[in-house]
Amino acid sequence: MDKDSPLNNSPYLIEWRQVGHAVKVSAIDPQTTLEVSIVGDARVGLDVLKKQAIRKLNHQLNKQRN
Repeated sequence: MDKDSPLNNSPYLIEWRQVGHAVKVSAIDPQTTLEVSIVGDARVGLDVLKKQAIRKLNHQLNKQRN
């Protein structure tokens, strides 16, 4: 990941674990402790998977607010 990537400044905690060709990426909002996870192909790239996890977390946060 590029050091200037917007993911580096994300307000969320990001965890990932690779098992074989799959990567589980979790995104956690520290203010609400809401956590979401996705599983994707490692060949896609970690940046893409992180962005998808953050997008999913934002979607869940918006659902909670409404």
